Amino acid sequence: MLVDKPLNWTSFQAVSKIRYTLKNELKEKKIKVGHAGTLDPLATGLLIICVGKMTKEIHTFMGQEKEYIAQVKFGSTTPSYDLESDINQTFPTAHITEQSIAAVLPQFLGEIEQLPPIFSAIKQGGVRLYKKARAGEEVVVASRDIFIREIEILSFVEQELIIRVTCGKGTYIRSLAHDLGLALNSGAHLTGLRRTKIGSYSVEGAKDPIQWCDHFENTIES
Repeated sequence: MLVDKPLNWTSFQAVSKIRYTLKNELKEKKIKVGHAGTLDPLATGLLIICVGKMTKEIHTFMGQEKEYIAQVKFGSTTPSYDLESDINQTFPTAHITEQSIAAVLPQFLGEIEQLPPIFSAIKQGGVRLYKKARAGEEVVVASRDIFIREIEILSFVEQELIIRVTCGKGTYIRSLAHDLGLALNSGAHLTGLRRTKIGSYSVEGAKDPIQWCDHFENTIES
């Protein structure tokens, strides 16, 4: 199923909603349902959800390239690199232009090392990093190798940049936003994110979880 995850929904909530509806409509006690790649609650867009035997194929979707549309605000940073946490520092931005942004983008293309945000779902000692970060614990993360194929500037207005990013598995667009700020001798954080593609699958025509549940109810009843 191609799901268009709404804002403020977790990927787990989307899976749970669909699982509950299928179990209820099919009168089954247990149905396997899983997703192929988490989206943060503050992100929207394409989430591939598999049911039954197709859950065994989830790994094939997770390894495919993904496309995102990201909004990056220059001039301030947050501990989470996005809007989940409050601004902790501000920076000058008068020197930032679309030309200066374009000049630093090549350093983020290809195989690069990236430091994941401390507010992430990566496990450390069996505990998600975001749980440690929210509890105020010190979190140390290691950089990882990622691949970014393309970054296209779509617009730059009032210090807010909108870009299209095509990248491989494990890439954090929040970290890319943060690192862009550093590269431009300023600060930046992610203010919006939408996943538009996973491999050859597009968010165009995807249904949100409620629409999928309505579809199941109408189809199974008929």
